[in-house]
Amino acid sequence: MKLSAKVAVPVAVILLASAGGGYYLWQRTDAGKGVKQGEKAAQGPVLYTCAMHPFIIKDKPGTCPICGMQLIKKVEGAQADAKEMAMLEHVSLSPSQQVMANVATVEAKTIPLTKEVNAVGIVQYDQSRQAKVTAWVAGRIDKLYVNTIGAYVSKGRPVAEVYSPDLVSAQQEYLLAMKSRDRFKDSPIASISQGGEGLVASARQRLLLMGVKEHQIAGLEKAGRPNIRLPIYTPLSGVVIEKIAVEGQYVNTGDPLFNIADLSTVWVDVEIYENEFSFIKLGQRVDIISQSWPGKTFSGRVSFVYPFLDPKTRTVKVRVQLPNPGLKLKPDMFVNASVKVPLGTAVAVPVAAVMDTGTRQVAWVEMKPGMFEPRDVKVGARVGDMLQVLSGVKAGEKVAASGGYLIDSEAQLKGTGGGHAGMPGMKMEEKGAPAPPAGHEGHTPSPPPQKKGDGMDMGDMKM
Repeated sequence: MKLSAKVAVPVAVILLASAGGGYYLWQRTDAGKGVKQGEKAAQGPVLYTCAMHPFIIKDKPGTCPICGMQLIKKVEGAQADAKEMAMLEHVSLSPSQQVMANVATVEAKTIPLTKEVNAVGIVQYDQSRQAKVTAWVAGRIDKLYVNTIGAYVSKGRPVAEVYSPDLVSAQQEYLLAMKSRDRFKDSPIASISQGGEGLVASARQRLLLMGVKEHQIAGLEKAGRPNIRLPIYTPLSGVVIEKIAVEGQYVNTGDPLFNIADLSTVWVDVEIYENEFSFIKLGQRVDIISQSWPGKTFSGRVSFVYPFLDPKTRTVKVRVQLPNPGLKLKPDMFVNASVKVPLGTAVAVPVAAVMDTGTRQVAWVEMKPGMFEPRDVKVGARVGDMLQVLSGVKAGEKVAASGGYLIDSEAQLKGTGGGHAGMPGMKMEEKGAPAPPAGHEGHTPSPPPQKKGDGMDMGDMKM
């Protein structure tokens, strides 16, 4: 019995020591867990969501069951870093979604661009090649050599003959002055001999003012008698576009007889819209096409830009001067004009790749296969189906050439706004996430964020 008592005492001491150490170890371990759980509870649970489908929320990383995109951490407001916020603006589409949405990408390329300005125009007379045939003296039209509109007249051939008593008197005075000069040219008195020359010069000048040509005066001197009828010549060769005179008509000095136009060169007044007016410069080549001559192209140059704009049509009139061989272009004929303006080398994308929201232009750029990012771009001139890009997209980047509006709609559903984002500063919580669709197991709603102090406190632990 004494031996058993001695053995029992040390065993009891060992058991008490073991019990105390175990309690101390349990207390430290459990307390540490409580602190960590309290800190984790204060920070809130780490949740993962899909950047494309924000209603997909899981408590561990993985892939989205809808699009297969890698899940990202669900962050709240200021807790999101720049990279995560940028990822929220991206839209990812699976291959099947791209086929269903008809999404096609094209590479932005640096190509030489030529702007083509197309407009309509009307053929006009060249006003610098028009003239009127008028009566130089009062009299009666005895003979007309041109009786129809459209007749061609030549500068060296007369168009009419006029009988004028004043003209006959002037010719007789010239003949008398010549006889007086010949009679007194040998006079020893210088004033008399020189006076004869003055009379001839004065009478000659009067004939010239009446429209008598030099060769007609020479014929008068040779014949020695006045011409009863005076031929009238046209100042230029061309087509008669207006006939006023008739035979037997009495006319006064300066009355018009014919209107002549030279159609070997014509004008084309082209109407250019105000948004394309800045591309037009003096001297540019203009190609003219008429429906009357299919397959035939007439070439001219911009000779004048009118200094005013038509408020009704919102166009600026541009004058094009061009040769008219064979008189194929007729005045008042409608034609189509084309001006090609080189713009140099620039980055270009299809027109359908840029969406105009009214306040900005947006293009969806493919960052990697299936992932698109909205990009603000600044565009220049439109060249056919291509659009000049001044900034926003670099050469070599791929943009969505079709299906951009569907991508933008997907961004709207996602809650990031897309190209039509009018509230870029809004958070997803302010827009409200749609309810998860039925039939998706494993999708748990996001619990409300826990405030600091809501976690388990050490003082609340009970043994």
